[in-house]
Amino acid sequence: MILIKTIIKNLSINYIKKGSGKTVLILPGWGTTINTYMTLINSISNYATVYCLDMPGFGESQEPSTYWNIDDYVEFIIEFIKKQEIKKLDLIGHSNGGRIIIKLMNEKNLDFEVDKIILIGSAGIVHKKTLSQVFKIKTYKFLKKTVEFKPIKLIFPNLLTKLKNHFGSEDYKNATPIMRQTLVNLVNTDLREYLPNINVPTLLIWGENDTATPISDGEIMEKMIPDAGLIKVENSSHYVFLEKPQYVNIIINTFLSGGK
Repeated sequence: MILIKTIIKNLSINYIKKGSGKTVLILPGWGTTINTYMTLINSISNYATVYCLDMPGFGESQEPSTYWNIDDYVEFIIEFIKKQEIKKLDLIGHSNGGRIIIKLMNEKNLDFEVDKIILIGSAGIVHKKTLSQVFKIKTYKFLKKTVEFKPIKLIFPNLLTKLKNHFGSEDYKNATPIMRQTLVNLVNTDLREYLPNINVPTLLIWGENDTATPISDGEIMEKMIPDAGLIKVENSSHYVFLEKPQYVNIIINTFLSGGK
């Protein structure tokens, strides 16, 4: 196992390389690090060369100086693959990592070939907001305007931060200002239109109890990606690969090794 530092898009990036054979790149979900995926890395490295990164702003990788959108992440991954001089690889994406792969697979004239992809509890489907969510957003916007009123801001300088923490998700609360805006950009980007353009064999792995990216998202992706199959894993959630590691590793190994 080799831990390495490199510069991608002018950022210091931490990544891991382990094993030998065909190349597999794992793209982590939002807020996770290389360590989260060690069970996958250790399993796949028995028959392949595995790369995994601390994504910008997490783990030992540097945070961007400005907020990013999905295209920035795609450019980042393309640059990383080129820098490693990889010409052919399989891609595995968990949550936000899956979102990046979906958009990446719609890029033209890539200098490398993607053979297969695996999406685990992938993000990328934006749902119509419920009445409760709409009410919450409107309430937040109204209160935000109120606390930004200069006299109130002078009396209660920390009130806006408290308001954001109250209304935001855990990921949002734990993020820096730059990463917060980046997260907002990502979660509001619906990638359905890109799914039919994915032209490689695609394995979808989902925990049936996933509340971060519900199983219905996996069902949508299975229908819209031309060559896709969905594996639903009982009694597991968004981190299905940690909750059912042996089962998930067998599925992944079989898919990536062509059933051998």
